[in-house]
Amino acid sequence: MLKNREIYSSGLPHRAVAVYIYLSDRCDRDGKCFPSITTIAADLKISKSTVKRALSDLEKAQYIRRERRFRQSGGNSSNMYFVVRPP
Repeated sequence: MLKNREIYSSGLPHRAVAVYIYLSDRCDRDGKCFPSITTIAADLKISKSTVKRALSDLEKAQYIRRERRFRQSGGNSSNMYFVVRPP
């Protein structure tokens, strides 16, 4: 995982930087966390569509990895996010 100050020189949009710091602050020792898009948006006071764009930016730049999670009933749950160091 990057130190938060290193993300500022990444060239990513400010929305992606904010979401990266949010995720890195909430991840466990293994770099994983699972907040919902609604929770991220509410906590950062930005729209859900902005959060989705930020997550896409981070995933394309390989700063995070996403895994879909499902409930026992088969319904969707929040994604699992892995905060990783890009190559």
